[in-house]
Amino acid sequence: MKRILLIATGGTIASRETGDGLAPGISAEGLLELVPGIEGKVRVECAELLSLDSTNMTPEHWLMIAGCIRKNYGNYDGFVITHGTDTLAYTAAALSYLVKGSPKPIVLTGAQKPICFDSTDSKENLRDAFLCAASDMPGVSIVFDHKVILGTRAKKTRSKSFSAFESINYPDLGVIRDGELLRFIRQSCGEEPEFSEALNTHVALLKLIPGTGREILDFLFERNDAVVIESFGVGGLPESGGFYECVGEWLRRGRIAVLTTQVENEGSDLGVYHVGHRLKEELGVLEAYDMTTEAVLAKLMWIMAKTKNAPEVEKLFYTPVAMDMFPR
Repeated sequence: MKRILLIATGGTIASRETGDGLAPGISAEGLLELVPGIEGKVRVECAELLSLDSTNMTPEHWLMIAGCIRKNYGNYDGFVITHGTDTLAYTAAALSYLVKGSPKPIVLTGAQKPICFDSTDSKENLRDAFLCAASDMPGVSIVFDHKVILGTRAKKTRSKSFSAFESINYPDLGVIRDGELLRFIRQSCGEEPEFSEALNTHVALLKLIPGTGREILDFLFERNDAVVIESFGVGGLPESGGFYECVGEWLRRGRIAVLTTQVENEGSDLGVYHVGHRLKEELGVLEAYDMTTEAVLAKLMWIMAKTKNAPEVEKLFYTPVAMDMFPR
């Protein structure tokens, strides 16, 4: 019988009603008691790591989760992490880099309704997560609404519906039907995971809107080692307002700029329009292509804890990890 470690971090799945709205209050053991049958199929032990609304999740907490996995990696066959849905995709992306190439399943799940509610998706999501954690599906994934989504490709696309997550620019790894895992893709892994213990949190995100001025970009570059710019469509920067000059100045000072798109599907292509072409060809701005914003941010934090040298950052950024981008 497979041994699985349940790592609890809080979230809606573990929440109760309070006078001020829902708040985490159910332990990992409490979750298991409300889903009979799981412990008859796998041996489960619990780690009560955090009790957070996932809005309060930070990179420091990602390192704590990765550290818990590292400490217990040799003792278990797989891991289930319960987590709030709002930042679940960020945590899944971060763990894909912090526990790179894991041959064991690291499965994140949560719920849109608390487990103590009569109408809840918690119990099915938990059962499905343990099924996947006891399988031979390696690496980091999110299991939600009977879908298995690669950790670097997940995005929350619905705020209330049970079908909260989608896989962006990549197929689902599998589905769970009638209590059986139907696997479509088995991601590659190493013989042992590569653990990382540091993140550089001086990475910022700017979402462009029509009329944005360069002073915001200057502000972010002044205080961060890298800035991700969510542009429009296939990507580019406004030709007015001094954006091009701003990016050029900060790149010459050693900062890193990555251009991505606000459009969820199909990714960026800076070569299409004049507003994007010269950014890449003349300035050397990095391009996110088909990556999710969550993966871009997590990957940059991971890379820039290793190096701030621009050529090295570029090489690592364009090296696919857990299929976070298609090879270029």
